[in-house]
Amino acid sequence: MKLLTRAEEFVLVAVWRLQDDAYSVRISEELESITGESWSLGSVYMPLNRLRKRGLVRTFLSDATPERGGRPKRMYRLTESGVRALVELKAVQGRLWSGIRELKPGVA
Repeated sequence: MKLLTRAEEFVLVAVWRLQDDAYSVRISEELESITGESWSLGSVYMPLNRLRKRGLVRTFLSDATPERGGRPKRMYRLTESGVRALVELKAVQGRLWSGIRELKPGVA
């Protein structure tokens, strides 16, 4: 698997965490909750588009909702390739951090 950018990784994890509630605004909110940083919709859409082009997420339209004036939401869901990418990313992260001594602020 070609490694993902950090933003792509974060967005992919957020889509997985949100499952059936994964649309741009909720993804942005989830990322802000996780990272403590604000994520603009543009900073979410760009990685989502790259992930879609790579076949790691797919999109579909939700049912129309009254709160959106009868318009549907564009929803995102991981593909099987996206799930495999997350499994591999988690394994790579584990290998990256294995054997590292404990990190403490002020200790270099």
